[in-house]
This record gives sequence, structure tokens and C-alpha cells, in this order.
Amino acid sequence: MIKAESLTRRYGDFVAVDSVGFSIGQGEIVGLLGPNGAGKTTIMKMLTGYLEPSAGRVLVDDVDVTDQPKVVQRELGYLPESQTLYPEMTVADFLDFAAQLRGVTGDRGAAVREAIDATELGEKALDPIQTLSRGFRQRVGVAQAILHRPRFLILDEPTNGLDPAQTLHMRDLIKRLAERATIMLSTHIMQEVSAVCGRVMILRHGKLVLDESLATLTQSRRLVLTTDAPLARVVQVLPQAGGIGTAELVSTEGGRNRYRIPLAGDVDALAASAASALVGAGIRIFALAPEQRDLETVFREVSEAREAA
Repeated sequence: MIKAESLTRRYGDFVAVDSVGFSIGQGEIVGLLGPNGAGKTTIMKMLTGYLEPSAGRVLVDDVDVTDQPKVVQRELGYLPESQTLYPEMTVADFLDFAAQLRGVTGDRGAAVREAIDATELGEKALDPIQTLSRGFRQRVGVAQAILHRPRFLILDEPTNGLDPAQTLHMRDLIKRLAERATIMLSTHIMQEVSAVCGRVMILRHGKLVLDESLATLTQSRRLVLTTDAPLARVVQVLPQAGGIGTAELVSTEGGRNRYRIPLAGDVDALAASAASALVGAGIRIFALAPEQRDLETVFREVSEAREAA
């Protein structure tokens, strides 16, 4: 488990990260979001021990990263936002060198081949890094992060520079890695978080302003009802179920009406109450489910709320 306690980082009078706390459990894939300058990269550097916090601490399996950075780093893979590669080295030689630095024991060649296969770098294994496209260099960065089979992965913009096909491959790779590793990734691309993450944390001005499961975030506090009943009948019935607002007609097609119903309380409990009230009144329900929102909408709402505050 990764645990941050009151994590703070100052640069003079500027507070880049302001008393951030969270825990990430085994097998989770967590997306770290925020506008430029929110503190995402700074947090990742502190989690990996590359940057000391001004206050607070990071624990990885109860080991303090500041006190024992090498112990933690043996179990951790890190893809930095701006990675350092040796352009004159071939991909295979660079990964072998990285494996030596990581202290990979046993068959080092097998570890390198496994990382190359996982990132689909086989066709470029003997090419000098300086001849690679940006996307392939990004894959080399991921390969060096996973070649020692880490239990924790910190990925800063893992799909940066990848084409659509490479991006899909990276998504699949991250999901596979989560079978044996705990993963935190940072990205500006909301679709990437929606595709691979089960949990989202949003930073703003160095503060953690939201930490929720993706399923909870994308479920709005409104129900969508499809029925053949008229609006007046639906409005008449639903107030009997407390916490349910006035329905509004969204569309009509083929004799079926689609209504949006605001909620004021627990979504699951109120959905059950609404269904019970409708069925009890003899109204036919073709569909009744929470309205889904995309992550971009959630991010915009959080940003606007913080600005207003």
C-alpha cells in the first residue's frame, strides 16, 4: 500500500503541494488529474523518493520513503514526465544497463526480453534510441519502469506522444500490470483515466480537492426514466417517494417518454423508492437508471466550484 500523510512541498514561499493525504491499496489503478501547475508531478516525485517533502511523509508498505529510499525504489517503477534516455545506446543495451542499475538478479536478459515483449519493442530492440520516434521512446521509458517487475508503478503521462494504436496497447498493458502491481498515473487525457482507472484524485493549487471512485464520479444525482406514462402522471406519483424531485420530459419517441428526475439523497435508495412508487401506481417502466456523466464534465464542475469558492 502507498500512503501519503500531510504531504507538503514548498519552494521558498510557493507551496506546490499543500498537506495532501491519501492511501492506495493493492491492485488499484488511480488517476491523478489537475491543471498544469496543480502539483501532480511534484507528488509523484515525492512518492518515488526523488524529491523530499517539506513536511509530511510517504509510506510504501509501512516503509518511510525518505528514511529508506533504496528499499522502496527496489519495489517501485517510475516513468517520469521528462525521462532521461541515452540516445547512442540501442534499446536492448539501455534496458540491460537499467536492469543492472535496478539490481536485477538471475537471468537479466530474460527480464529485458520480457519488458521488450510487454511494450512491443521487439522490432526496435537493436536500434539506437536516437533513431526512435517519440512514441517508441515513450515505450522504452515504460519498459525500464517495469523490467524489475515492480509491485508499485508511478506513471507520469504514460501515453504522451503515442499514436491511437499505441495508446490502446498502453491501456491494455496498464491493465495487465495492475494484476501484479499498484498503479498511479497522471495524464491530461480524460479518456485514458476513464479507460483504465477505478479511482480518480483531482488536485488544484496543490490541494487534493476530490478523491472518489470513477463509478461514483460519473453517476449523476439524477435518474433517467423511460415509460409510456404522461408527464402529469409521473409527476403526480413520484413526490410520494421522499427525496425525489420533479420530473422533466427529455424526449418522446415511438410512444415512449424519457424523463430526467433530480434526486436529493442516496441514488440507489431513491431509485428503488421511485421504482416502487411507479410500479405501485401501475406505471410501466421500460428503463430506470442513474444518469451517467463523463469525466470531463466532472473535472469542469470541480474546477468551476473551486474557482467560485
